[in-house]
Amino acid sequence: CMVQSGTIARSNQVRITRNKEVVFTGQLVSLRRFKDDVREVSEGFECGMGFEGFDQLEEGDIVEALSFVETARTL
Repeated sequence: CMVQSGTIARSNQVRITRNKEVVFTGQLVSLRRFKDDVREVSEGFECGMGFEGFDQLEEGDIVEALSFVETARTL
């Protein structure tokens, strides 16, 4: 995979889209750069990814990294 913009971290949730249709939403379980496990990969670099319960990745699929941030309510 090639990171086209931003960064992707091993702790991210991912959404895989094919032909503008979501085919998988779940957890990223492995992230590799060359033969090393890494925590994150920055824009412009290639990496390998493993997904929890999904292995039907095809050429042209788009992987979007999702991170959820909880903020406390204020008055």
